[in-house]
Amino acid sequence: MAVPIAVLDCDLLLYGRGHRTLDRFKLEDVTDEYLVSTYGFPREFIYYLVDLLGASLSRPTQRSRAISPETQILAALGFYTSGSFQTRMGDAIGISQASMSRCVANVTEALVERASQFIHFPEDEATVQSLKDDFYGLAGMPGVLGVVDCTHVAIKAPNAEDLSYVNRKGLHSLNCLMVCDARGVLLSAETHWPGSLPDCTVLQQAALTSQFEAELHKDGWLLGDSSFSLRTWLMTPLHIPETPAEYRYNMAHSATHNVIERTFRTIRSRFRCLDGSKGTLQYSPEKSSHIILACCVLHNISLEHGLDVWSSPATGHMEQPEEEYEQMESMDSEACRIRQELLLTHFS
Repeated sequence: MAVPIAVLDCDLLLYGRGHRTLDRFKLEDVTDEYLVSTYGFPREFIYYLVDLLGASLSRPTQRSRAISPETQILAALGFYTSGSFQTRMGDAIGISQASMSRCVANVTEALVERASQFIHFPEDEATVQSLKDDFYGLAGMPGVLGVVDCTHVAIKAPNAEDLSYVNRKGLHSLNCLMVCDARGVLLSAETHWPGSLPDCTVLQQAALTSQFEAELHKDGWLLGDSSFSLRTWLMTPLHIPETPAEYRYNMAHSATHNVIERTFRTIRSRFRCLDGSKGTLQYSPEKSSHIILACCVLHNISLEHGLDVWSSPATGHMEQPEEEYEQMESMDSEACRIRQELLLTHFS
């Protein structure tokens, strides 16, 4: 339904009488269908975000304190899910383009501050075992703690024209390393890597590797594709399978690893600001990285609330340079032994 509201002057919003909160859009005045079509999420989910982020968005040190947390969240959700920045979405909730930009920045910062609360590996034994069981139920691959891969998100050229962000297609991007569980819930998300770095280099330098090398996650492994090197905690496909057991292993590996590709499609389908169809993220690499991470946080929260969009058709595209790599045999003899034992025990 249309909500006719005039766009208010930005200075009035920021410096209006007594800095009062100016409510210009009421959730209770519109239907869930309108909220989902315009902002991507239903009413109860938005109320949850208001409770979660309200204190951060009401901090008196913020210039946008005259805009209610509810309006700030609607502004940010509108941008994240539509990819259409500011003018149209600002008109819908009655704020100027400049205020819209500040709302997106404020909500993004508040979500990033809470990233570790919503994106993390499970720690208790029962949850870890449940994680493995869920993966095993997909294709019979045992001991899996998560599937890992990288995806590129296009950004504008940095002001300094830093060539480190130019990927193999000649486009500026961030290379984002993510791990998810069998349901697509993100367990790790590192969104700041320059687009010129190949996936294997990103993983080598990632905090994720430090965690697994320090054996913070024992008795299991991640699954990665052939762009990564085999490690004791990272099982990769066999380059040239020869035996029936090796073919079965590769098939189970591929079917299980496909979860991360579905997750990437889900994220870009729900958060159109990342899918490339509206152009690149018009921010610095640091701010773009924060927007991506904020969307990852929202992705996990939405799954917690039962908002699964895996059945939704993917739209647009995410800039994803195809990796050109020559698979090399692992020099890690212990990693090779573990994979061979896995083949003999479960796939022979």
